[in-house]
Amino acid sequence: MAASKLQALWNHPAGPKTIHFWAPTFKWGISIANIADFAKPPEKLSYPQQIAVTATGLIWSRYSTVITPKNWNLFSVNVAMAGTGIYQLSRKLRQDYSSEAAVSKE
Repeated sequence: MAASKLQALWNHPAGPKTIHFWAPTFKWGISIANIADFAKPPEKLSYPQQIAVTATGLIWSRYSTVITPKNWNLFSVNVAMAGTGIYQLSRKLRQDYSSEAAVSKE
């Protein structure tokens, strides 16, 4: 049974024999790097970079559900990109607007 499932994965149109498998697999590096940046102080985050990560994640998540064959690896990596980008943007916005409010009160 396991052998037949592995063979089905191997021969799938978005399986390991195709670029449709490897491109999203390597794209996980962007999400992992963004997760590593969770420890970075918010003032060192870049709005343009995080907006690009978020937008890419949202756009390609949608696209990956309408193409044939459906590529769930592409979908999952882009959902992760959108999620980490949104989280980083929220950290940056909170830091920028909280510190501006604190400075204006003084």
